Amino acid sequence: MSSSLEGLQFPISPAHQKPSTSKTGREIIAEALASVDHETSIRAKQEKNWRKKYPEYFKALVEQGIQTTNAAINIAEHGLNKAHHVFEFYRDNQKFALKDIMSLPAKSLYTVKLKGESNAAPEWYVPYHGQKLQGKVLLQQIQKWLDAGIIEESHANALRATVAHPEWFDLSDRTMVLFGAASEAGPLTWLAKWKANIVAIDLNNEHVWDRILSTVQTGNATLYAPCNAAVNDDTPTQELKQKLGANLLTQTPEIAQWLVQNEHQLDLAAIAYLDGEKHVRVAMAMDCIMDYVSQQKADTSLMFMCTPTDVYAVPEEIISASQSKFQDRAPAQKLLTKSIATISGQLFFKQNNDQMTRSDNGKTYGIADCLVVEQGPNYALAKRIQQWRATVARQNGQRVSINIAPSTTTRSVTKNPLLKAAFNGASLFDVESFNPETTNALMAALWIHDLRNPESVANPETLLDHPLELMMSGANHGGLWRVAYLARTALPFAAVYGFATEKLPKALKNKLKK
Repeated sequence: MSSSLEGLQFPISPAHQKPSTSKTGREIIAEALASVDHETSIRAKQEKNWRKKYPEYFKALVEQGIQTTNAAINIAEHGLNKAHHVFEFYRDNQKFALKDIMSLPAKSLYTVKLKGESNAAPEWYVPYHGQKLQGKVLLQQIQKWLDAGIIEESHANALRATVAHPEWFDLSDRTMVLFGAASEAGPLTWLAKWKANIVAIDLNNEHVWDRILSTVQTGNATLYAPCNAAVNDDTPTQELKQKLGANLLTQTPEIAQWLVQNEHQLDLAAIAYLDGEKHVRVAMAMDCIMDYVSQQKADTSLMFMCTPTDVYAVPEEIISASQSKFQDRAPAQKLLTKSIATISGQLFFKQNNDQMTRSDNGKTYGIADCLVVEQGPNYALAKRIQQWRATVARQNGQRVSINIAPSTTTRSVTKNPLLKAAFNGASLFDVESFNPETTNALMAALWIHDLRNPESVANPETLLDHPLELMMSGANHGGLWRVAYLARTALPFAAVYGFATEKLPKALKNKLKK
């Protein structure tokens, strides 16, 4: 094996001496399906065109998961178990199975503490189109989003509850761990204003820590950061920027051991993001740490943010709304889209009309298939791992906050020209994409709601009729669940509209939307 390998890696193929992300993805999904759908499991494992066909198998996970209340748990447990057995970890030229790495000798991480300089009281508002929405104005906007089908009722109710309980935002009693603290979509900016005890984990990178330290220093929170060497209390900030940090991929056991030593109850947030196959690896690193810390500290809570561009079980009403939207299209749109769909052999503008699936709990659910092929199977696998962990952890009695965040124009998204254009043109299909500062404010508030509100579905004592309802609740999908078309069959036309949107006359834009 190559001596250059370090940390958490995809397994190396003996035949080619290099990792195959597709092979690993197929094996994990096939194993997850094996206990509920043997035939589809075999097909997944043998799939030759995984990069294009993976949505079929991710949808099968949801279809099978709906059918019984135990199926979703079995799928999640089998998928996680397989992932922990196939991924590898390299240290000092030795290879270990990922499942065994917490027994490796771990070098000590030191803790650096920094307190913010502000004494301001916690405050929450939602930045939106140049405004700071609070109070009555914010409640009105929440209702507008709800009426437009951008958010679900449970998301609206959670936001309304946070408006009614400003005292929830004093987080001086919480210790909140951010994996990937500087993440553009993460809640750091808000936690720094809410007196939180923030345990920030991110790469040893001066630019990253400049942002983290600057954010905390201007707020009223307290920062706890890992460092590979002890530093003096009076170490200047400029020097700290160069010393702080820990690598989730290479220091996985060290980070886990460091967190376990923390005497406080921990709220762990899996918000780190990396491009391509690294996203799966960092998702697995976070999963390893979360699992280990949860075993050692039973009162640990978990937090995840789902993507709307995934496939979910949804209430029956949402599928009915999507079908109604399809039927109620303007005559011109019907003619145009039907012609394109026919010519393309249903490759474009395919109706979003999945059949309902009845569960053994007596309820009927639909499927919102919003997977976007261009984001790739690695992205889908990374997000599925998080859903699996959330499902299993809540079943085992942990508080789990997992909410769908809207499509957001972060740098990681907009650097893909197609996705950027599609987001710009999403309004053509009654879908709203959000700026990062809006998403940050909304999702940070949802996390606080899930920690504070005893009636939240995050609380394992709140009864759910089905484990998959954990992901249904609190959804801000930006409208994707309720579009008339299968999302990926309309994406190219949203992109075309997005490319042209700055050049089209306003009157023509409005006409196209009708």
